[in-house]
Amino acid sequence: MARKKTTVYLDEEILRAAKVAAARQNKREYEILEEALRRYLGMDLLERIWERADLTEEEALALAYDELEKARQQR
Repeated sequence: MARKKTTVYLDEEILRAAKVAAARQNKREYEILEEALRRYLGMDLLERIWERADLTEEEALALAYDELEKARQQR
């Protein structure tokens, strides 16, 4: 997947925590931030569904959105 450079403004505490997490996991800061955004956006759930199911892309997407909606309703 291609990546694009962007600028974001983060609270200093969040940036510091991302740097610490990256150092502890031997990763780069952008990897930590990207993983967090993927989880927040539900993209990690969608990828897990695709990996373990023989569903079409449309079926997997519908299932992922159903799960996201259930999670939002539980908040």
